[in-house]
Amino acid sequence: MRIAVPYDEGQIFQHFGHTQSFKIYDVENEKVKAATIINTNGNGHGALAGFLKNSNVNIVICGGIGGGAKQALAQSAIQLYGGVTGNADKAVEDLLANKLIFNSEATCNHHGKDHICGVHSHH
Repeated sequence: MRIAVPYDEGQIFQHFGHTQSFKIYDVENEKVKAATIINTNGNGHGALAGFLKNSNVNIVICGGIGGGAKQALAQSAIQLYGGVTGNADKAVEDLLANKLIFNSEATCNHHGKDHICGVHSHH
């Protein structure tokens, strides 16, 4: 299994579509066997789903994510855990221990010039 996390200086980068790099975790027997940071090469939003699919990613843990990117991940059969903040390594450990707190409704779809992307819930 491969898990990808939008990554910035140890933390989960909070805007999926603008991430410059992902930390990719290779997992076997519920344990991280290897972790690599890969550059997105300027791919953004919907193109990132193809980038991750081509990298054989099965799961994405992220903060805010737009509807188009969510749909693209779903079409690529990549499972999404959104609305997660904090340390990337800890989030992966929590997922593997079935302790990850996430928000399946996390979206980021109201960008404006003063908008700071984060985790948004719609109820």
